[in-house]
Amino acid sequence: MSEPKKPWHALREQELLETLNTKREGLEQAEVDERLEHFGPNRLPEAPKKPAIVRFLIQFHNLLIYVLMAAGVAALLLGHVTDAIVILAVVVINALIGFIQEGKAEQAMEAIGKMLALKATARRNGSWEEIPAESLVPGDIVRVKSGDRVPADIRLLDAHGLRIDQAALTGESVPVGKSPDVQDEDTDLADRRGMIYSGSMTSNGQATGVVAVTGGQTELGRISDMLQNVETLTTPLLQKINRFARLLTIIILFLTALVVTLGALIHSMPIGEGLLAGIALAVAAIPEGLPAIITITLAIGVQQMAQRQAIVRQLPAVETLGSVTIVCSDKTGTLTANELKARAIALVEGMRDPETDRLDSTAGHNLLRAAALCNDFEPGANSGDPLERALVLLAEDQDTDIAKLRERRPRTGLIPFSSDHKFMASLSKGLVSMKGAPEAILARCDFQHNGREPEALDHDFWDDCLDELTGKGLRVLAVAEKHVDDDLESLDQDQPPEGLTLLGLVGFADPPRKEVPEAIRSCQSAGVRVKMITGDHIATARSIAIELGLMKKDGMAMSGHEIDRLEADELHDRVLETDVFARTTPEHKLRLVKALQAHHQVVAMTGDGANDAPALKRADIGVAMGIKGTEASRQAAEMVLADDNFATIVNGIEEGRGVYDNIRKAILFVLPTNAAQALVIILAVLAGLVLPITPVQILWVNMAIAVTLALSLAFEPLEKDVMRRRPRPLDQELLTSFVVARILWVGLVLTAGTFILFNQVLAETGDEILARTMAVNVLVAGQITYLFNCRRWQAPTLTKEAMFSNRWAWLSVSLLVVMQMIFTYLPGAQTVFGTSGLPAQYWWLVIGFGLLIFALVEIEKAVTRHLNLGWAAPDGRPFRPTGKDDEDSG
Repeated sequence: MSEPKKPWHALREQELLETLNTKREGLEQAEVDERLEHFGPNRLPEAPKKPAIVRFLIQFHNLLIYVLMAAGVAALLLGHVTDAIVILAVVVINALIGFIQEGKAEQAMEAIGKMLALKATARRNGSWEEIPAESLVPGDIVRVKSGDRVPADIRLLDAHGLRIDQAALTGESVPVGKSPDVQDEDTDLADRRGMIYSGSMTSNGQATGVVAVTGGQTELGRISDMLQNVETLTTPLLQKINRFARLLTIIILFLTALVVTLGALIHSMPIGEGLLAGIALAVAAIPEGLPAIITITLAIGVQQMAQRQAIVRQLPAVETLGSVTIVCSDKTGTLTANELKARAIALVEGMRDPETDRLDSTAGHNLLRAAALCNDFEPGANSGDPLERALVLLAEDQDTDIAKLRERRPRTGLIPFSSDHKFMASLSKGLVSMKGAPEAILARCDFQHNGREPEALDHDFWDDCLDELTGKGLRVLAVAEKHVDDDLESLDQDQPPEGLTLLGLVGFADPPRKEVPEAIRSCQSAGVRVKMITGDHIATARSIAIELGLMKKDGMAMSGHEIDRLEADELHDRVLETDVFARTTPEHKLRLVKALQAHHQVVAMTGDGANDAPALKRADIGVAMGIKGTEASRQAAEMVLADDNFATIVNGIEEGRGVYDNIRKAILFVLPTNAAQALVIILAVLAGLVLPITPVQILWVNMAIAVTLALSLAFEPLEKDVMRRRPRPLDQELLTSFVVARILWVGLVLTAGTFILFNQVLAETGDEILARTMAVNVLVAGQITYLFNCRRWQAPTLTKEAMFSNRWAWLSVSLLVVMQMIFTYLPGAQTVFGTSGLPAQYWWLVIGFGLLIFALVEIEKAVTRHLNLGWAAPDGRPFRPTGKDDEDSG
């Protein structure tokens, strides 16, 4: 064997056989064994897998987790076993949540492997035999037939009516005809008629060919290798949480060291007490419940999206959808209906739209008759050639009774379609009907039907019609007929009929889904751009894009060939202004996603084939098709569309923005409590006083509030203006200036109330346990009323819609009140948490403080609205209510 001088599809048969050192009679077993030793089995290389224990331990690699673990160990060493157990249990639960979400890439690799054929028919030692596909080697002579999965990348030697479904590799919507023709070296993968590729399916016909490459060297193998080496980006939310965790860790470590040091220096605090105060501070400042709140909020978003036909495979993908700035969408089946329909018909009397026009002329009637007779598709069938199905639907829509027509004119002769002659001819009782490629049919026609009778063929007229139809991106078939003697009973394939009458040209296209134009307008109003990336021809892609409103008539479109000619910096400059990319390969899609991300865009990429898997994995969010998508694409993606519908992506963007809103509301709600608890401990140490709250009480407040109040924010309905906002900037942190300001001042008020009322009860009763019970209940009361403040960013809370649109808020308040009664009065809980029953007169102070918090925050929101401060709005824009609904939505 030698290296090919040209690509396989550009080699003539003799060159091909010489390069592969083989012959049509096949290889001998000894040669097979030698090549199997050299090239290895015909299977994809397996990627190394990460052991489950390693994936679990990685979940602990987080600064906040390290701080909590250190606090738990220190508490254990100091003899505070209950504190230690509770702290470490929180750590383990968070690790388990992360562990469950791992493993997507490995599943995608396994799914691509499942696309390989299990068996192959090869010629060995001079005879045909069925062998395991894994044992194929370059140079093997193989045979494929209808229904077979192609076992390797094969150069055809002979083909008879062969049609291959290679959508998983190229994204083409219909099976393509194949023949052993030699083609130019730079022919696109999708146009290489002389090659069939591993993992594709044989739809019709049969063929013989020679194995060119196997295993990892195949096109499917290249995709697998790309997928294995594609970097998976961290989602925007996780990036922000990681930055937030680092900042919080630094602050906590600094404050903890400060508390221990100042306690020792100012008040000669024993090291054990100082460490206990440090542990209390660490536990107070860390929002232990926040990871669970975020996870559950995302999970609720997943559930909401599932009800809207979007299945999310990874929780952070929900929020990522809300950050999307560009959607790169496949065309077929996502933007379009994935079924060919007749969109235009050229007759001598003019162009007709089959959706609105009746084909009532004789030429139109005869065209419908020929389309029904020269056709193997059975009305009502679920499978068959898409073009033939479209012709049958056209005839039925025009009220042609196909069953009666075929009964009246039964078929007696047939020349089946072949990629060699490019037409099909049918003989039915004195009438030959023919359909096929326009150039093949026109070459056999001498006449045309003018609507009343045949006349001489006008080639220039039909060339103009063909240019008009192809210019619209339509696939075109010509339809013709010829009357013959009734006693003719068969057709000669070697001498097909000539002198036919051309009836017309039919242009086909996969029409847009009806709901997609509105969905694209919704994206545009939300500041999200939509780009089409397809394997189809550029004229077809441009036509559909203009019809959808995705691009203007003078918009930019680019082919795969043009992408190949661009350097990285040139593609970087042009990628944003181009709306349509056609005839793309897996490498093109990956380059385009990376180029868009280099502009700091958050990219959603749709796909359905194995060829899409690398780009799906690289995109910020990969979106696979649930109906027509391959298992490889579904495993590489974060989200699967159950209905293969682009409009579902828009629903996902809307839900994602709502989820992010709710996560930010939860942070806005939770962190003032942590700030207040930390400040209370710092003040106590600086003043040389006993701690107003203990570590286990702090954990109770943090986790009880997280489980009840904060969790109810996950159920907040979508804000009414969510799809009228601009996409969030990538560099917008969770802790915006508004959030920090709110945390600080509410935290200070909570601190003041807790510290003052703790010391008041302590001074009145001298009972530390009672005073601490009071402090905890003051914190909780403040959070109960503050919950309703947080349900709207800036809109007033005292409206019917704001107060009662989320029943979970009231249920959570009721549950927390019951929990606080147990915490305060149940003997078992008093033992664990160090509490005692609170006298009735103190409850009035608790309730009054809660109402004070609510009133102060509502005053702050009113002032912010009055001053129109954009920094306080959810997307950084000034608060501009345009009506009652907008104002209520906040």
